[in-house]
Amino acid sequence: MTHDEGDEVEHGTSLPTMTDEPARDQQAAPAADAYRPGYELVAERILLLIAESGLRPGDRMPTENELAARLGTSRSMVREAVKILSAIGRVRAQKGRGLYVADDEGMLGSARWGGFFLPTDLDHVYMLFEFRRAQETAASRLAATRATPAELRAIETAAETCRQGHVTGEASLFDRGDDEFHLAIAAASHNQFLVAAVREARRLQRQSNIIGMHGTVGGHAPEAVEEHAAILQAIRDGDPDVAARATAVHLDNTLEDYRHEIQRRLFG
Repeated sequence: MTHDEGDEVEHGTSLPTMTDEPARDQQAAPAADAYRPGYELVAERILLLIAESGLRPGDRMPTENELAARLGTSRSMVREAVKILSAIGRVRAQKGRGLYVADDEGMLGSARWGGFFLPTDLDHVYMLFEFRRAQETAASRLAATRATPAELRAIETAAETCRQGHVTGEASLFDRGDDEFHLAIAAASHNQFLVAAVREARRLQRQSNIIGMHGTVGGHAPEAVEEHAAILQAIRDGDPDVAARATAVHLDNTLEDYRHEIQRRLFG
């Protein structure tokens, strides 16, 4: 987002006054702590304002200046926060027109879900993982009986990419391999509804990774690599029950890692 975008728009959409929580509305944005930069905290507060104000995809947001005043922070901090929110598809900046709630076309990110999911709200993260658990255990169960040799190779290649990311400490490589692994299993289920569900749930999880985990690999990475291997072996063996159980264990452990990491970043 450029400097001109905020300057060219004099008036944005005012967020409604939330009289039941005046203290939170007026308090200054928290300063950066040892774990989370200030713009990350501001991004989280902007998402909260969008949700509490009932803004929908396509609705015009306040300008950068108005957000800065509302949150008690600087315009430059708001600008950096908007960059993050634009990158994860929650806010859209239009030059000369201002900021808008993004019209996310994803299955779980459209109208209702896009304004609902808060990436660092532990209740939301729990619900997302419950959803993932239901979809991905089903996908693994089906993949164990339907995967073709080519699909098995794709799952194996993704697991190896993830392992290399862990060994080298490259978070982006680990994340890419992790995404490809779970999506390859979904593809091997031969159920396009499961493919869409897994893809969209992981997209929302990525928002938690960017805002709440700040792109780290996480403390669960060594175990995740082993858990991937167990899932792959069960699918290769054609054992749907073992594949489903291994997937459930993996997702439960990953959720625990997210819980610990988000709490550490929020509370120190």
